[in-house]
Amino acid sequence: MRLVSVGRIAACAVVLTVFSLPLCAQQSNSQDTTTAKSGKVVRLTPLTVTATRTVKTVFEAPQPVAVIDQHRIQESNANTVTDLFRTQAGLDVTGVGANQARPSIRGQRGQRILLLQDGMRLSNSRRQQDFGELPALVNVNSVQRVEVVRGPASVLYGSDAIGGVVNMITRTPEEEGIHGTVGYRYSSAIESASGCGAASSELGCRDTQNGVVGRLLGRFGSLSFAAGGSFRDSDGHHAPNGSFGDITLDNETRVLDTGLRDVSADGYVGYAVAAGQRVFGKFEYYDADTAGFGWVDPDVFDAGSPTIEIRYPFQTFQKYTLGYDGEALNTPVADRVGFVGYYQSNERELTNDIFIPFGSPDMGVRVNSANYTDIQTVGLRLEASKLALLDRVNFTYGADLFQDETDNRDSSVTTYVGFPAAPPFLPDTSLAPNVPNATYRSIGAFVQGDIQVTHWASLILGARYQNIHAETQATTGFTGDPTDQTNDAFVGAANAIFEVTEQLTLIGAVGRAFRSPNIVEQFFEGPTPEGSGFQSRNPDLKPEKSFNVDLGARYRDSRLFLEGFVFRNMITDGIRIIPTGDSVGPFFEVINDNVDKLRFMGVELSGDVRLPRGFSARAHFTYFDTEDVSEQGPDALDEAGNPVGDSYSSKIGGTLRYTHPEGLFFVEYEVRRNGDRRDAFCALETVAQCDADESLAGLKPAIGWVLPAFTVHDARAAVHLLRRGPFAHRIGIAVSNITDELYAEFSNASFFRPEARRRVTLTYDVSF
Repeated sequence: MRLVSVGRIAACAVVLTVFSLPLCAQQSNSQDTTTAKSGKVVRLTPLTVTATRTVKTVFEAPQPVAVIDQHRIQESNANTVTDLFRTQAGLDVTGVGANQARPSIRGQRGQRILLLQDGMRLSNSRRQQDFGELPALVNVNSVQRVEVVRGPASVLYGSDAIGGVVNMITRTPEEEGIHGTVGYRYSSAIESASGCGAASSELGCRDTQNGVVGRLLGRFGSLSFAAGGSFRDSDGHHAPNGSFGDITLDNETRVLDTGLRDVSADGYVGYAVAAGQRVFGKFEYYDADTAGFGWVDPDVFDAGSPTIEIRYPFQTFQKYTLGYDGEALNTPVADRVGFVGYYQSNERELTNDIFIPFGSPDMGVRVNSANYTDIQTVGLRLEASKLALLDRVNFTYGADLFQDETDNRDSSVTTYVGFPAAPPFLPDTSLAPNVPNATYRSIGAFVQGDIQVTHWASLILGARYQNIHAETQATTGFTGDPTDQTNDAFVGAANAIFEVTEQLTLIGAVGRAFRSPNIVEQFFEGPTPEGSGFQSRNPDLKPEKSFNVDLGARYRDSRLFLEGFVFRNMITDGIRIIPTGDSVGPFFEVINDNVDKLRFMGVELSGDVRLPRGFSARAHFTYFDTEDVSEQGPDALDEAGNPVGDSYSSKIGGTLRYTHPEGLFFVEYEVRRNGDRRDAFCALETVAQCDADESLAGLKPAIGWVLPAFTVHDARAAVHLLRRGPFAHRIGIAVSNITDELYAEFSNASFFRPEARRRVTLTYDVSF
């Protein structure tokens, strides 16, 4: 039996095991997952603050929320928190390499996902639409838990939360005395019999990664502190041989620009000025070099196709935060008050090396460009809550502000290769900035009421007003006129939760959200990073708007937790790059414009169950569908040229696990299968229609019109040694891509960036 068939059977078996077990499963005495409630044993579920800005369990949250705790982060041996999304319903990942993985939520990614750290935004307005900020800016070993809101959250967080929110909550000292961890990580590929081919580069078959990490936390009375850091050196990775769609690799092939060297450091100091009140300060630093988007030499699988190399020679990030938290204040206007202000600097260089052949590998146009950007951001958030109306309504209200200031310098050289040495074909050098220096300011205010309607039903109503102003500044080499744009938005949401029994709740959520166009979308002018055309400016973009509906249910008892949601999100005035019909030099011209009316619909199921004798199982299933429902007109994209499938059509997977009764060790096996997607690159119904459509001539990607399905198997284990008092030694091992399958996550497939071959990761850490 083929391994792929085994993977399908295994994935389905795990899901059926979780979702078909009796709801009257036997109770357990385990104290870490159950608690007494009304004389019954009830399962504890993780806490979340991101969804409502008040502490609730996931079971009580009135909208779809995923929480990944510190234990799961540690056991996964992940490079970034985003790597953990692959096994979560409704979530996925885009990007390859040790630090380039970014989140995808319900098919939304890039600037439609708001990235937060401790409730404060990390996203900035200078990123490309499809590639948001890096979660790797936050050291994964400093994260206490990751909270993900699946769906819009603009009422509480403003622009960019139109598709969802990822909040990385970092560790702070909780216990008296000094505690900490130190650890080491090593990973390397397991080479197959086929060996590495000619495209392995000067590094040969090396796929190693070495990393060290340390963290120290302390609390002495009113004073608390924390410090940590990490260093990582990665060679990058090879893809296994095999076939993926129309692409075939005969040998293990290096995915170039997937290595890096990075370092991080952070420090925290807090002081309790009174009971329930503290002030705190924090410093964070991240530096990476030699990172890139990853690419495979097209001569290996599709000779004559364009070569696209996107690299980050360096990126340096610094952040300074000051804040105040006050609880149990009992003032007339607030019981709780929080204030946070921050300054961050995000300095990076991005280089694009693109070669587009003209009918022959020896003739074409080569564009070498470099962009330097320094983004200085200041921001603050003031938030308060007050319990009122006989303690039946908890009001949360506040305001937030941030301003990005960008300093941009660009250079590009266009060279015509293989043409006669005539003046029109001499190298064309430009120092004009693709994006002028600009400021981007956002001011918002919000209010939300959490209403306990009855003892079994609650309702959350919220609203926000937002004002965003973008303005270009005088910039060396910029010949355009200064311009500015102001956008206003007013959004609201209503979430309800109904407790049928202590074990079963029903959830409904409806709301509007928005995303204002960022600096790149409004003011960028130059070759697109993917080499698909020349982008001209369009400062008159309107904000994207959405209307979202969620309906779901949750069930829990002492052994079982189940969750299911159906959702429908309609995005109007969606910003999309479209061709104008004109040309700029060798490129066809494109602009960003408000053209999309997209309907996203889907189903998300997840569950976990504790089986007898230390066994447990988790499972997840996602079905996803996107449709362009725009009214076709003379200025709209035609149906064939507007594919909107921005994710795989389905995902199913699960985990089987054994944990020693005393926590001495665990062993688990994990499988995931992503279904194919037929409208990823062409919106017509069949492959034959796509091939026959003259408007799509020359646009067929090397992978083919259909994004193929794939199945991935992973296994991991860990054992605790020499446990004595607070000291514990832990050794972990993980084997990923056990079947050595050639595959690529969705948004990495348009220009082929496959995932790594089979590899083993070893970890050793000491906690005290």
